Amino acid sequence: MSGHSKWATIKRAKGAKDAARGKLFGRLIKEITIAARDGGGDPEGNPRLRLAIDRAKAANMPNDNINRAIKRGTGEIEGVHYEEINYEGYGPGGVAFLVETITDNKNRTVAEIRHVFSKHNGNLAENGSVSWKFDRKGVISIPKNYDEEELMLVVIEAGAEDMSVEDEHFEIVTEATDFETVKKALEDNDIEIGEAEVQMIPQNTLKVEGKDAEGVLRLYEALEDHDDVQNVYADFDIDADVMESMQ
Repeated sequence: MSGHSKWATIKRAKGAKDAARGKLFGRLIKEITIAARDGGGDPEGNPRLRLAIDRAKAANMPNDNINRAIKRGTGEIEGVHYEEINYEGYGPGGVAFLVETITDNKNRTVAEIRHVFSKHNGNLAENGSVSWKFDRKGVISIPKNYDEEELMLVVIEAGAEDMSVEDEHFEIVTEATDFETVKKALEDNDIEIGEAEVQMIPQNTLKVEGKDAEGVLRLYEALEDHDDVQNVYADFDIDADVMESMQ
């Protein structure tokens, strides 16, 4: 998990920017729609939908928006037909990128994603080229309001893989299959959850500096700005001060 705390920092900064630009609601609506389409409209029997709804509520999305997205997914009301497509590529310094999209026009999206990579000195790669470098993990952050040993006992007993102490929170990592179980154990113990999501975490990170570091962050930002992009993951390790200077 080396370098993951730095990665988490930029992901949180990205989330704040998304919210400020109004992009977050659009992404959450797509996620809710897809989750309801694939797993049904009942969040009790659809963990992906339940997580998407939790994130939407945390972002203060109105219930009407959430309910409409669910109904579009289940076909109760007419809506756009979305496809989930992942793209893989390389950025400056050989950094691996994994880009998750939800689109209503895959031909447009692939052309535009390819252009973004090319414009920022990267290149789109074949499927499978970089995805093997990432593992799907559950990541949960907990405010530092709890005794570390007691929290550790709760999460390890529930099946968590690891827990680390960051500057302002505890970070819990789980296997994707254990994410819901660990999250429920925290809720059952009245432990406040800051953020909780399933992410693609790099198995190893690649240290990049100087112009390559700046180029990687610009590529990352450009991909994140694309309307069809849901998530961007990469295996870079860049010094925190460089990341902060690029915000």
